[in-house]
Amino acid sequence: MRRWLIRGLAAVLVLGLGASLAAGWGWQQLGEPLTLPEEGLIFEVQRGAPLAQVTTHLEALGILEYPRLVDWYARWQGSATAIQAGEYQLTAGLSSIQFIEMLTRGEVHLHQFTIIEGRRFEDMLRRLREHTAIVTSDQSGPELMALLGKPDLHPEGQFLPDTYSFPRGTSDTELLGWAHQALWSLLDDSWPDRALDSRLDDPYQGLILASIIEKETALDTERAQISGVFHERLRRGMRLQTDPTVIYGVGSAFNGDLTRAQLDTDTPYNTYTRAGLPPTPIALAGMASIQAALHPIETGALYFVATGDPDGSHVFSATLAEHNAAVRRYLQRQRATE
Repeated sequence: MRRWLIRGLAAVLVLGLGASLAAGWGWQQLGEPLTLPEEGLIFEVQRGAPLAQVTTHLEALGILEYPRLVDWYARWQGSATAIQAGEYQLTAGLSSIQFIEMLTRGEVHLHQFTIIEGRRFEDMLRRLREHTAIVTSDQSGPELMALLGKPDLHPEGQFLPDTYSFPRGTSDTELLGWAHQALWSLLDDSWPDRALDSRLDDPYQGLILASIIEKETALDTERAQISGVFHERLRRGMRLQTDPTVIYGVGSAFNGDLTRAQLDTDTPYNTYTRAGLPPTPIALAGMASIQAALHPIETGALYFVATGDPDGSHVFSATLAEHNAAVRRYLQRQRATE
């Protein structure tokens, strides 16, 4: 009897030791890094795919050695049915346990799209629709604005330049909605702190002026000073006479050279023939230009012209005689380099 009892105890000990060794081996394997290329891998989990399908696919790719072990672990954790669809960025050193945690938390890989200052709406929309991770439509600008709840608002300039992160499958309307909301949050927050003597009537006029500043200079150090020139002209009732608005009004007929005929042809955007601001923005204005439009630095200057320096800087003048002299210097410099 004692012999059978001893044998039974021995068997239990052997089984227990085997189970313990198996568990230790399993935990070790779950903690081992997946077999990934050094640069990592973007892996997509299809909507509705069971975990077993995901792990089998990873096994077929040579990434996961023991898929059933991972399935067992996820079931034991209660996360086998909680994985979320999407793209995941698998990086070197990632373990099976970390992979399951990533799937259940939905830490999907995010793509990016940058809206660039100074570009026009149509250019931005074309680039947006070339992005392979964005679900695009064929709506026109007015149709998109209607979907955003602003059917009477011109689409030009209505999106804040920035870099936006999003998962694959995001729609163009959704991304544009974020950029539009970000723009107006900035305008609404900034408007109450505008310069007390501003000649702007509302935030929309601030956006229009900001878009002109954006097209006139790429130098942060000049934006507020250029804003000051336009504010001073508005105060005196002078026409803004800014070429970028004329070019916008010319549209696709502009070939890179602004002609005298185009400067003399009246359009709603020709600030040589019409007083005040144009009816809409003419480009996408960034935060720096918006702040400059609302906070001008006024020095008495009424004119500015390019210096011809590589940095794109300008000469500011208070009188027409000074301005004409600066223009002559610029033209002489241009001829000397031809």
